[in-house]
Amino acid sequence: MPDAQTSTSTGTPPGVARHPAATRLLNKVPAITATFWLIKVLSTTIGETFADYLSVQVGLGPLVTDGAMVTLLVIALVAQLRTRRLVPWLYWLTVVLVSIVGTQITDFFTDVLGVSLYVSTAVFAAVLAVVFTVWWRQERTLAITAIDTPRRERFYWGAILTTFALGTAGGDLATEALSLGFRNGALIFGGLILAVWAARRFRLNAVLAFWIAYVLTRPLGASLGDLLTQSHDFGGFGLGASLTSLIFLAVIVILVIREQVNVNRHGIRAKGQAPAVSPKHDYAWAAAGAVAVVAAAAVLAPSPTPAVASPVTASGGAHGNPLESDATSPIGDLRPMAVIVDDVAAKTKAGDLPAATARVKDLEVAWDDGEAAMKPASPDDWHTMDSAIDGVLTALRATPPSKSASEAALTTLQTTIGTLEKKK
Repeated sequence: MPDAQTSTSTGTPPGVARHPAATRLLNKVPAITATFWLIKVLSTTIGETFADYLSVQVGLGPLVTDGAMVTLLVIALVAQLRTRRLVPWLYWLTVVLVSIVGTQITDFFTDVLGVSLYVSTAVFAAVLAVVFTVWWRQERTLAITAIDTPRRERFYWGAILTTFALGTAGGDLATEALSLGFRNGALIFGGLILAVWAARRFRLNAVLAFWIAYVLTRPLGASLGDLLTQSHDFGGFGLGASLTSLIFLAVIVILVIREQVNVNRHGIRAKGQAPAVSPKHDYAWAAAGAVAVVAAAAVLAPSPTPAVASPVTASGGAHGNPLESDATSPIGDLRPMAVIVDDVAAKTKAGDLPAATARVKDLEVAWDDGEAAMKPASPDDWHTMDSAIDGVLTALRATPPSKSASEAALTTLQTTIGTLEKKK
């Protein structure tokens, strides 16, 4: 996307007063280049996969993860606001943390409070409109080439946080309401961004084009992340959240180091000045970063696992091959999870609650890994299953866990699985 320009070379329209101390600030946002957009998309994916990794794989849980991420964001944002010039590594660290927290805000409204995605999308869109309205009335510009006063920077980060929340809610709404899935989502949101770029070629306002694209990169990054993390059974590359995050983080670090070196060497370019680095070089670096991601995914992606004989659960019930991709319910094949649930139920019935609690972690990870593919297939059924799984996790992780409560929650989950399998 092109740079978002203002109508004056200083970024301050005639008649708008500037804070006396603000004139010493240099623009606090990187130049809008190809590498800017690549880092933005990759950081969006990192934000989502890393939070899921801490919450599920590491086992911190949503409350601890949310609290830790909010705390880190506050620290990074304070440091960012206190700097007098652009510091690329600090700027992008703040963006990654804003990405995480913006996603968590939407997830809190949807998963904890039960707010409809239609409502949350409308609310975040209204909040963003208010931020832009107040920002415009105060500064008479929304251009990010003029983030050179403390007040403008506060407006900027408020808008950025809201765009991440809006992008998450809007992307989830489109995925669920239209049942796009992550593969179609990547194509559609990528196509919409290309359409904005084309519209900009036909004189679409640069500031408007920037903010539309900025919102769209959130669901695009999430779809690309899901494409890489999801297993072959769901049509993904099967890299998993950890490996995907490491690949993306490595590319981000390399590109941010390059930005930091360029800033240290050439300084911050004032609005209207020619770029210190040739745009052709920037396109080359962005292309190399994208190729590196694709190559790493192709090389590191595991091969599809061949079918094996159907297992028998510890409780004696036979299930189909847990690695088959044949759907057995409206949200997909639940047999792998049924195997785990039966195993947990057998351990609970035997009174071995510590072993049941340890085993249920496998269910949590499997359910989280399959969300991107299962949820769009039938959102209502997914939420029914999700609620039943949450009941089991809550019962087994109580302090101390109750055998009767755990058995009741597991019975409910087993009944839910059976009901969903019959619906197919």
